[in-house]
Amino acid sequence: MIKLTKYIRDLIIVTIDFFHQPFQRFISKETFRYAATGGMNTVFDIVLYFVFYNYVFDKQVLHLGFIAMSPHIAAFVFVFPITFTTGFLLAKYVTFTRSIIRGRVQLFRYGVSVSGSVLLNYLLLKLFVDGFGFYATLSKILTTLVVILYSYLVQKHYTFCTGKKALARIEEKSVA
Repeated sequence: MIKLTKYIRDLIIVTIDFFHQPFQRFISKETFRYAATGGMNTVFDIVLYFVFYNYVFDKQVLHLGFIAMSPHIAAFVFVFPITFTTGFLLAKYVTFTRSIIRGRVQLFRYGVSVSGSVLLNYLLLKLFVDGFGFYATLSKILTTLVVILYSYLVQKHYTFCTGKKALARIEEKSVA
């Protein structure tokens, strides 16, 4: 199993890095990898959201006895754990490979940073769907664009600490 996951990781990295070559003068390898893996995970998230919203919940309110969830929020809640996991694995093993922070710390920080993403997702979905009356899938796409920018900055400078200043701080602490 470990050989298979390493093979998949290496295949993803080689493929992304191949497509990075024409852009290497304009964008760093890490940023390009983030865009590629984030893009893959985002498309996966939107497709899952569409399937859950339209087919699993059939655009109907989900009644759990103690709470009723609108279908657009229920789809988000059920898709989230899946894309949380794939997003962390891609970020840790493909994008931010220079990070020297321990995996469990990264996972905790990833959870903290994703909490902000969840809050932004919830508030923006409520605003776009309930406030502005936009279609749920369009609202999810618009929400995702805002959350991507937030997520990249937090992951680079906090979760995985691969920004230049963050790496310098970590190296300073390890020397002291």
